[in-house]
Amino acid sequence: MRHTLLTLILLCASASATAQIDLTPAEWRQDLRFLQETVHTDYPFLFKKVSAEAFDAAVEKLHADLPALDDHEVIVGLARLVALFGYGHTNLWLTGWDPGNPYGFRQMPYNLYWFADGVYVQGAHRDYAEAVGARVTHVAGVPVEEALEAVRPVVSVENEQFFKASAVHYLGTPAVLHAQGVIDSLQGEITLTLAREGAPYEVSFAPASAPASPLRYGLIQEDDHWLDARDNTTTPAWLAELDRIYYYTYLADSKTVYVRQSQVEDDSGQGLSDFYAEVFRFVETNDVERLVLDVRLNGGGNNYKNKDVVRGIIRTEKIDQPGKLFVIIGRRTFSAAQNLVNELHHYTNAIFVGEPTAENVNFYGDNRPTELPNSHLRPRLSFAWWQDKPQWENDDWLAPHLAVGMTFADYRDNRDPALAAILRYDGEIDLTDPMHHLEELYKAGKLAEVRTEAHRLVQDPRYDYYPFERNFDRTGHLLLEQGAGEAAVMVFQLNAELFPNSPDVWNSLAEAYWKSGDTIRALEHYERAIALDPTGPAGERARAVRAKIRAGMQ
Repeated sequence: MRHTLLTLILLCASASATAQIDLTPAEWRQDLRFLQETVHTDYPFLFKKVSAEAFDAAVEKLHADLPALDDHEVIVGLARLVALFGYGHTNLWLTGWDPGNPYGFRQMPYNLYWFADGVYVQGAHRDYAEAVGARVTHVAGVPVEEALEAVRPVVSVENEQFFKASAVHYLGTPAVLHAQGVIDSLQGEITLTLAREGAPYEVSFAPASAPASPLRYGLIQEDDHWLDARDNTTTPAWLAELDRIYYYTYLADSKTVYVRQSQVEDDSGQGLSDFYAEVFRFVETNDVERLVLDVRLNGGGNNYKNKDVVRGIIRTEKIDQPGKLFVIIGRRTFSAAQNLVNELHHYTNAIFVGEPTAENVNFYGDNRPTELPNSHLRPRLSFAWWQDKPQWENDDWLAPHLAVGMTFADYRDNRDPALAAILRYDGEIDLTDPMHHLEELYKAGKLAEVRTEAHRLVQDPRYDYYPFERNFDRTGHLLLEQGAGEAAVMVFQLNAELFPNSPDVWNSLAEAYWKSGDTIRALEHYERAIALDPTGPAGERARAVRAKIRAGMQ
């Protein structure tokens, strides 16, 4: 797999052969039909997260709207269609960060980052120094949360982490902001409302005439023209030596070898295989008690190169032990890097720290450009299904065992909370599988402890990304299938207690009561699901079963 998150952005942005596109509605409609037919003929397997009917309905709407749209609105409309598939590799990327100025789109000279405590101006052109390091509250007068939701349909949202990494870039792309209704006209200036200490203030930006921004791994790198909000007098390990794809250092005080690998590719200075051979020799021949592999910036590359990493770790028994091997993941861990962490999760004793990954555990990867006949736009469509885990272990992402976010102050002051959590680790996250812990308590007959521990674990921020609700639901349905109705009811009751605002948990509890013969309680809980999701799929399912139960009672 040779498409990284970074190169996907740049490839898809630079794919247009022309800086400006000027087509008639008839020509745009030909392109639209070409895309539709190509998808149905060559890529029908992509209809997983969106149905063919829903996709075709969106095509027909754009087809009907086309005569009233400007060219940039049509281009954004095409990106919305491709984004419906919900796979990060299947996209039409539209930001103007690329030096080729794709599609004639411009990019405002600021880079935003979505920290744990809000969206901030991570970097900007020096002409707008007063904006750097400020929190963004509004984009062109629209609350930043609403602006992000407005651009959501344009992003190929594989999961919420991919959205966090990608959507903020569109908040600096006027063509997208206009097409998505954030701004009223395609203007040459965007005003951000910012907050620092004291009263809010506004900064109006126009496209910079200076050299293209030094954007690397989603972050502005400070130079003569651009400013970074981070204190650049020192550099934390995760951002050190970014001119190299990978490097390692020995943290003597903690007897830790720290490795940052930001692509699954060979560095020009040293091949990946040779690099890891050197790392593992160092581990074996020195006083090393811990290995940290940091792939939070790793957008992928060639997943056939993962073998040397995985095999090297397995062979190095000195560190492939619980509490000695840590992997830092995050919102840019994508593509071949997702394959890497899948294998490490499956075959090693790694403890994962940080944020969830940007890719589904199993996913459609490698893509091909599909050139549209008139505009020559080249949306990229995925063709390869990568399944590292059995289907029942598929998930929106690989979640960390130890959830650790980063605030803006952490970034500004060069603190790395993920690495800090690892270095102070003393076994406190011994429950790498919380559900197994609860199952053991249940088997021991400690039912009161199951409830108490479940509440404690769900509220523990270290497990912020652990899928408790889904795992309880799976356990309950497994018990139902085994004929253990009473135990299933208990599990579903606990799930409803923990997640009372989820219509799905009430549907499952209602189903358990129904199959146990208690139709009165079943109807009561189906009503609860309908009330929580009156027009959504959970409500529809509840209404269908409710009707069936009532018919059987007559």
